Amino acid sequence: MTTTIERHVDIAASPVAVFELVADLHGYGRWLASSGDYEGTSEISPPPVAVGTTYVEHSRRGVRHGMVIAVARPDVIAFRQPMTLRPRLTGTIDSTVTMSVSATAKGARVTRTVELGIPRRIGFLRSVVVGRYTRESERMLAALKRHAEGAPGA
Repeated sequence: MTTTIERHVDIAASPVAVFELVADLHGYGRWLASSGDYEGTSEISPPPVAVGTTYVEHSRRGVRHGMVIAVARPDVIAFRQPMTLRPRLTGTIDSTVTMSVSATAKGARVTRTVELGIPRRIGFLRSVVVGRYTRESERMLAALKRHAEGAPGA
């Protein structure tokens, strides 16, 4: 079962600066707070972030072992981050996240596209899984916007 989630946010900041925030895996802790579905990015390959950079993201529901699979500065960065679920026998959610940044009249538009491969054995939970990934995409984009625009609470 494959599902695509796409979300956008317009940010009043330079597209290059926004891209650099998205591409700086080592700096996510400065602007993206932990949540139930994202407890932080760890075990990141040494900088600079490039194709082949690896990282780990832990959550209550599983562990994502991610890798940067594409970088076209300052426009696109993509990550493949399969999540091994807890308990392990429930399978692995395969996900690819593509972050695209384009210039607008007032700054940048960020598009976050998530492609999910949901294991058959948890297919009955598809709407729950898609909902959680959708909310996490929206939360991440809102945090990126707050930080890039320098708003309080960033």
